[in-house]
Amino acid sequence: MDKSFFKQHISQQFNAELEDIIKQVMAMGGLVEQQLADAVHAMVEGDAELAEKVMTSDYEVNAKEVEIDEECTHILARRQPTASDLRLVIAVIKTITDLERMGDEAERVGRMGLHLLDEDRNSAPMSDIASMGEHVREMTRGALDAFARMDVEQAVRVAQLDIQIDSLYETVTHKLMRQMTAAPDSVPRLMDIVWATRSLERIGDRARNICEYVVYFVKGKDVRHTSYEQMAEQATGDRH
Repeated sequence: MDKSFFKQHISQQFNAELEDIIKQVMAMGGLVEQQLADAVHAMVEGDAELAEKVMTSDYEVNAKEVEIDEECTHILARRQPTASDLRLVIAVIKTITDLERMGDEAERVGRMGLHLLDEDRNSAPMSDIASMGEHVREMTRGALDAFARMDVEQAVRVAQLDIQIDSLYETVTHKLMRQMTAAPDSVPRLMDIVWATRSLERIGDRARNICEYVVYFVKGKDVRHTSYEQMAEQATGDRH
């Protein structure tokens, strides 16, 4: 974790509290990243035991969110932070919310994988789904790394990976739709794969959100609902 973006406070305890919540965010992010990797592997390989593990481990992510949220609440009440300190706490609160929802989506992928038969996996474009899962995991890892170092340039680069994920999502969805058109009796089962790929696409969206929070903290600019070009332009602006 890069500490250079922290202000130095008279209270060393305050510094320690801020550093601790960043460490906890990274620990939570690690749980979500592993949950995502396990969920995709379970779906592609038909590993029912691993899928069950993904579903039952979601409580760890939820518990971590509650723990960090409570610590942020205490910091707001005790320290009454302003300027960049306040932006940091807000960025943390928003990030853990997205991480928790990313965990929910990973859990859904694992759950959908349990519903599939071997014949479904043999006919579905599992190599494309595996590729999509790897891209989503790469984006998640990159977003967390940008957050750990509060690196706006990396945040902008990582956010743009969402374009590739959206493209893969469209490719997989079109293939599945063609299969369902050709074999209507496969629709109920293949829809589980459609929902799983939709969850992967949403995880990519939330990884982009984390990148946006990095720009918000460092530059004081809200880049939600902007284009990638606008995000990059805002990221080069002066810090407030």
